[in-house]
Amino acid sequence: MSKGLGIIGKKIGTTRIFGEDGSVVPVTVVQAGPCPVIQVKTKEADGYEAIQLGFEQVSEKKVNKPLKGHFAKAKKGYFRYLKEFRVENGSEFDLGQDITVEIFEPGERISVTGTSKGKGFAGVMKRWGFGGLPASHGAEKVHRSPGAIGQCAYPGKVFKGKKMAGHMGNKQVTYRNLEVVGVRPEDNVILIKGQIPGPKNSLVLLRKQS
Repeated sequence: MSKGLGIIGKKIGTTRIFGEDGSVVPVTVVQAGPCPVIQVKTKEADGYEAIQLGFEQVSEKKVNKPLKGHFAKAKKGYFRYLKEFRVENGSEFDLGQDITVEIFEPGERISVTGTSKGKGFAGVMKRWGFGGLPASHGAEKVHRSPGAIGQCAYPGKVFKGKKMAGHMGNKQVTYRNLEVVGVRPEDNVILIKGQIPGPKNSLVLLRKQS
């Protein structure tokens, strides 16, 4: 199976299953696919090898005219989400071909990409784990502040990327080397050991480990 191949899914939630030895295994349940191939990109035509997959079918009213023409080539209907996966050889895939959870096997290691939960505006102690200022006598209402951020005369500025208070979470995150515990093609469900990024019902991309 081509490296980089993946599938689009939605995080359903977390639960636990029992192993053959009676051990408890925490798992995340993902409803994934089937995802039809909407477009095939090749090195000759596009400069790189990739396939574009669709997920979550919608009515024709939800799609604009240019996208209707784009979807018409695959003859699989209209979809809410379109995501691209880089593969080794795009010509291996056909337009309209369904990619299902069967591309994964129990015990396989995969990468999962999602959008982390948004935490809103957070201070440096919550966002970066700062220790805060001393809570001794004379320190008033500054215990959770970051402290001084000034530089010397040179460079005389604050560098970009300095750890400060700000918007926490709500970023694209990829967890690598996660283990597939179970695959249930009849339900389009895959069970992944441990946690994956994002809240319930959020979109996730599952990829074969490259």
